[in-house]
Amino acid sequence: MNGDWIRVGRGVFQRRYQPLDISIGVVVGPTGLVIVDTRGNPAEAEEILRDVAEDFSLPVVAAVDTHAHYDHTFGNQAFVARGIPVYGHHRIPHHFARHEERRLEKVRNQPESEPDKQWLDVELTAPTMLVDARLRIEPGGRAVELLPLPPGHTDTDLAILVPDARVWFLGDVIEQSGPPMFGSGSFPLEWPEALRSLLQEIRAADVIVPGHGSVVDRAFVETQATQLQAVADEIRAAHDAGVAPSDVRLGRQLHDHWPDSFLRSAVRDAYARLSDG
Repeated sequence: MNGDWIRVGRGVFQRRYQPLDISIGVVVGPTGLVIVDTRGNPAEAEEILRDVAEDFSLPVVAAVDTHAHYDHTFGNQAFVARGIPVYGHHRIPHHFARHEERRLEKVRNQPESEPDKQWLDVELTAPTMLVDARLRIEPGGRAVELLPLPPGHTDTDLAILVPDARVWFLGDVIEQSGPPMFGSGSFPLEWPEALRSLLQEIRAADVIVPGHGSVVDRAFVETQATQLQAVADEIRAAHDAGVAPSDVRLGRQLHDHWPDSFLRSAVRDAYARLSDG
């Protein structure tokens, strides 16, 4: 069951959709709406478009992907088919080729591997407007700032700021309804620094919409950065001590925040980066 639109700032709304408790944003401008993220398949994207048509009396004039993962981008095609520009990090096409395309193909060939996915009609659709530097857009007559972030949850993370409301949409670099997820192109060692660089932009009273869950504040981001730093520090120490990835045992405190499967993914991704370096 999906929730209602929640006002998180002046003319800025969040709605939490199932599956996955994903945050979808709406920025209301004088002449149109900007949608943040497009969900996990065309049918889910169509649901967004129906909901905004019912609840807002303005056209959708743009969409923005917070990052490349399927649950935030596999609805892109529904927007592009309507001629709606989709903004996203310039590395999303590269990420698609390395990660999402392979997963999509596997599910198509072996539907039983992930029976909850409705991907038969997904056409992997990259953003039509690729962002490689800080960019200010006003597609609905209201300013929205797009900030490509350093590698963290992925190397395609894009922070979205509505400056006149001081509302941020951060995708999965921050999660509230569950722990931050590693895997599928994550950068566990670099993620804490990505958050610290972002914290230089976030003010104490700013409202932050995570990729999944309820709105949070700056202090929440600081805490999550500290937790992610603890993961990075323990993995790096294990690597420097010559511990094989399969033998790494992270501390009990980390298991209080993350399931073991998430931490195993963090070890795998971090060791891969260290080996490449």
